[in-house]
Amino acid sequence: MKVNIVEWKAFSTWHWELVSSAANNNNNNSNDYVEELCGICRVSFDGTCPNCKYPGDDCPIVLGSGCTHNFHLHCILKWLEQENSKGLCPMCRQIFTFQETHQQQVNTEDFINLKTLIDGHHVIRQRIQNNNDQEFQSFAGTDDVDLQMS
Repeated sequence: MKVNIVEWKAFSTWHWELVSSAANNNNNNSNDYVEELCGICRVSFDGTCPNCKYPGDDCPIVLGSGCTHNFHLHCILKWLEQENSKGLCPMCRQIFTFQETHQQQVNTEDFINLKTLIDGHHVIRQRIQNNNDQEFQSFAGTDDVDLQMS
């Protein structure tokens, strides 16, 4: 019996393989919850962020390492570019750092911008902390002078 194929149509799908932070820390608990929506734009990771036309490698996912929140790269970049973000996760307000996975091309311009923004916020937090320490020391010094004069 011979079969002649007249027409053939292929169909395929894809999705991001997401893992939680706990799973990355060798805590292989299958009950770990993994978010499937970007915490900023609330669009599925299989979709695109508002800045992109097509899903895929041009719109990668950034996994938080200090917290378990995941974001589209362009969404977290836009968030961290705002001065009032203070380098914090928009969901839990912990200091935002991201996991470098083997799937990410860490040398891309967007990931370099992400590292630069995170480092910039870190420097700003250190300066604020140092200024607060100096103000506290000078304030403590003036109290001693007032007490001695009394």
